[in-house]
Amino acid sequence: MTSDVTSPPAPYVLPVLSEPPAAAPRTVYTVASGDLRPSANVTCWPTQEKLEKDLDAAVTALGWRVQRGHQVDTAKGHGFIDSQRAGIEVFKTLPVDAPLIVVEGVWQYSHHVLAGLRSHRGPILVVANWSGEYPGLVGLLNLAGSLTKAGRDYSVLWSADFTDDWARDGLRTWLETGTLTHDTSHVRDLDALPSSPETDLGVALARQLRTEKAIIGVFDEGCMGMYNAIFDDELLNPLGIYKERLSQSALVAEMNRVPDAEASAVRAWLDEAGLTFHTGTDEAGELTDAQLHSQFKMYIAALRIADDFGLDAVGIQYQQGLKDTVPASDLAEGLLNNVQRPPVRSRDGSRELYAGAPLPHFNEVDEGVAVDSLVTNRIWTAMGLDPATTLHDIRWGEEYDGAFVWVFEISGSVPASHHGGYDKSYSMRQPPMYFPLGGGTLSGVSKPGEIVWSRVFLMDGVLHADLGRATVRELPEEETRRRLDATTPQWPIMHAELHGVSRDQFMARHRANHLNVAYAPDGAMADKALAAKAAVFAELGVAVHLCGDVAL
Repeated sequence: MTSDVTSPPAPYVLPVLSEPPAAAPRTVYTVASGDLRPSANVTCWPTQEKLEKDLDAAVTALGWRVQRGHQVDTAKGHGFIDSQRAGIEVFKTLPVDAPLIVVEGVWQYSHHVLAGLRSHRGPILVVANWSGEYPGLVGLLNLAGSLTKAGRDYSVLWSADFTDDWARDGLRTWLETGTLTHDTSHVRDLDALPSSPETDLGVALARQLRTEKAIIGVFDEGCMGMYNAIFDDELLNPLGIYKERLSQSALVAEMNRVPDAEASAVRAWLDEAGLTFHTGTDEAGELTDAQLHSQFKMYIAALRIADDFGLDAVGIQYQQGLKDTVPASDLAEGLLNNVQRPPVRSRDGSRELYAGAPLPHFNEVDEGVAVDSLVTNRIWTAMGLDPATTLHDIRWGEEYDGAFVWVFEISGSVPASHHGGYDKSYSMRQPPMYFPLGGGTLSGVSKPGEIVWSRVFLMDGVLHADLGRATVRELPEEETRRRLDATTPQWPIMHAELHGVSRDQFMARHRANHLNVAYAPDGAMADKALAAKAAVFAELGVAVHLCGDVAL
């Protein structure tokens, strides 16, 4: 006879958590977030090495020691954290209460280190080199925006080589106190707007958006680790904005259905409009006709899918999802944002799609740009202005002729009207280290004029919008060439002088690597457009902040 009494179960095996190491005295730990693309990490590593040596010297001179938090991988040829998993493993080995510096001389993917930074208990400083060579400043600003969205305290600092007194003093302050505060007195909250035609227009457009609603098409969310660029539906929906989540595989499938003759017609239209294509025959290093042909199919496919879903704006991730599949999306994106562009008809040929208007495109599926571009398009259209808008990377800048002039330089395309037309624009092959399959840009030098700049971002769990004014400068050809050669000469450039905002004020405040820009015919009209934009956002419940000299 067997017993009905069961034996007690064996004890469960419980996980044993490792104890983090203790922090060494007067030691600051460093990490370096990098790209996911090995070619970019290897190419940019010498610049990162120099920045780390410069920072090490500055920290040592202040009586502290630098301990790098992860080893250089000689097999890979660089010392970057190059994936989210790698970042999690690195942070397991770091003292959780130690002062930590994230050192960025390059563009980096913020999600590589975000998990570790969220749980790190010690003070965090993000530093970058003041250089245009590789987008280290862009990487700093993206990580700052991502940490802001995450609600994690941090400080930021920048310098050409960390030998200047300003940077050394800032570094000393952070080492001694764990925090560093910069001047942001140029920012003020929007007061109640006075009654005006622009206020009335803004309120009416906001109420229309909330009532009638709009759809933004997102071809794969989350480009290049930009956590700050992902906006939850719960924040967008109260504005009247809803996402249509689309797959880039569907975009490629639609491209494959586009007849060759239709893609060739796009090329013929652009040739007639005067766009210069710098082409060759080497697929690995030059822009080729085959790459362009694929890009024209993408342009047509994007419009047809947008029409299928009734989209009001669209964003294509491209990196990483399409970089190994088709040439760059940038040329298509620049065309979409322009009023004058090659006509595209429905599949049955019965209708021209989005005729006589841009289809706002938010590059790199940055959803802050999506909100901004959608609002800008409606305001500028209602005011009878050119609604062509784009984002730019805040790449770098220097003094010129007594004023600080920024290099705004997005990684591939802007609407041709920002250059003064297609005949003042050109297309070059995208850099191979970022774009292995090539593809052309839509580049040029932004025309002189008055612009409104802006950024919609997430802070403290709510939407905010910074608005300001700027003048686009016309610099001598040799200075423009110097700045292009100091950055990425294939990409479109804007020489921008911000109104009432210094270099360091802007860097201290800005919560993203991107900002939006749109032209107005003159300063007075730009002021009116900014007022209408402030009214839209305020009516939608977005926290509005005015930056610098703004006539409100």
